Amino acid sequence: MKARQLVGLAMAAAMIFGGVPAFAGKDNLVMALATEPPGLDPTMQASTAVSEVTWMNLFEGLTRFDQDGKILPALAESWTHEGNKVFTFKLRSGVKFHDGSELSSADVKFTFERNISDKSTNKRKRVFANMESIETPDPLTVKITLKEPSALLPFFLAEATAAILSPKSADKNGTNPIGTGPYKFVSWTRGDSLRLERFADYKGPVMPEFPRVTIRFINDENAQLSALQAGDVDYVPVVAAIENAETLKNDNRFVLEVGTTQGVMFVGLNNKQDPFTNLKIRQALYHALDRETIDLGTHNGYGKPMGAQITPLNPYWIDTSGVYKHDIAQAKKLLAEAGKKNGFEANLKILPIPSTRRAAEIIAAQLSQVGVKVKIEVLETAQWLEVVFRNKNYDMTILSQQEPWAILNYTDPKYLYQYDSAEFRALVAEAEASPTEEGLREKLAAAQKRLAADAPSLWLYSFPKVGLSRKEVTGFWKNSPLPAYPLGELRWVQK
Repeated sequence: MKARQLVGLAMAAAMIFGGVPAFAGKDNLVMALATEPPGLDPTMQASTAVSEVTWMNLFEGLTRFDQDGKILPALAESWTHEGNKVFTFKLRSGVKFHDGSELSSADVKFTFERNISDKSTNKRKRVFANMESIETPDPLTVKITLKEPSALLPFFLAEATAAILSPKSADKNGTNPIGTGPYKFVSWTRGDSLRLERFADYKGPVMPEFPRVTIRFINDENAQLSALQAGDVDYVPVVAAIENAETLKNDNRFVLEVGTTQGVMFVGLNNKQDPFTNLKIRQALYHALDRETIDLGTHNGYGKPMGAQITPLNPYWIDTSGVYKHDIAQAKKLLAEAGKKNGFEANLKILPIPSTRRAAEIIAAQLSQVGVKVKIEVLETAQWLEVVFRNKNYDMTILSQQEPWAILNYTDPKYLYQYDSAEFRALVAEAEASPTEEGLREKLAAAQKRLAADAPSLWLYSFPKVGLSRKEVTGFWKNSPLPAYPLGELRWVQK
């Protein structure tokens, strides 16, 4: 394939003005999130909450997404490729880490090799394991040769799992992160808040306005809105209680913004756990669920029906939502054929997220209509990661995995769902290795159809992004193609 080069012209133009501008307005922005991360190293911790706090705020990668899912330059100002197998990245000059050290190609090499190591717990380890060699011809050039071609590499490098680290601080990033982002870490009061301050030497496309940012962790949905109304919080990028937020829609003190994400609200099944090893059982559960009712009861109907772990924000999405339609009679028929005419019992282990709890209650009620008795167990984040994610000790769970290309998690039989399909893996591999855009699109479409038919998870609807802020806060993303809320782009406009 002809080499492709992407150059960040807009980024370069913005850099001409350099330095931290003097803004009039608020000194400390307060953002509220529902979930506190277990740590602050996105390259080693699987929790989405880590990315939400750190990505594009504390850490950056070679590439980045814009809010509509388009890939743009970041720490790399340009790149070329030869047949999607040899990628050469040119780094921006003068970029500094928060400790004052200057970014070089050696840092990129260190980071990616760290992600490949035996000790790595990187969620995208397979991406880095595909790197046959990482060369550094000069301080601003990185040449990556892959074992197998990957047309999707620039997408993967725009995720938090590809955050570029400094060798000096990498092992301490879990509690004292040092990156190249627009904000640097100040302190973390566990159970309460995280404090950041503007990085004066930031060299990104947009200089941050707010000298300080406080990220408060408020899990209670009513407390979130109360804090906003009281003036204690300025911005809630994802509102926990959408129905309550809508009561503020006509309040001219606030702005309610509805967009979408690359996340899909879904029931994850343990495909190695009986009776979910039986396709007819999985199909029966799918037919028993009414997506629209779950969406209305959980996200006020803002989602759109989905049939696989991919949404329209991904340029290769196809609609598979019609594969399994709500049909109670068909659900009962399939259960009987699978030897479970009278249903069965199953646990549903979930995270303590308000929308997840509401979804769990609705799902349990719907499954009870076909004889499936669901026991809901709410686990704290750290406990969920240990019990469900690491040890696979669960029957069902509920997630909305909002990272891009979460569909590729299903290529790993050891991942959470333990889905093992050689056909699906082959289709994905053929897609990544495709030398043409047409071939990539064709194989990814076939992979989506295979996954939808196998129903290793029960995909419900696209996870909406419903944000609420004070009217003075502007610049926030309407859509979220990945779990990140770029604080450096926010502005305070007195109205």
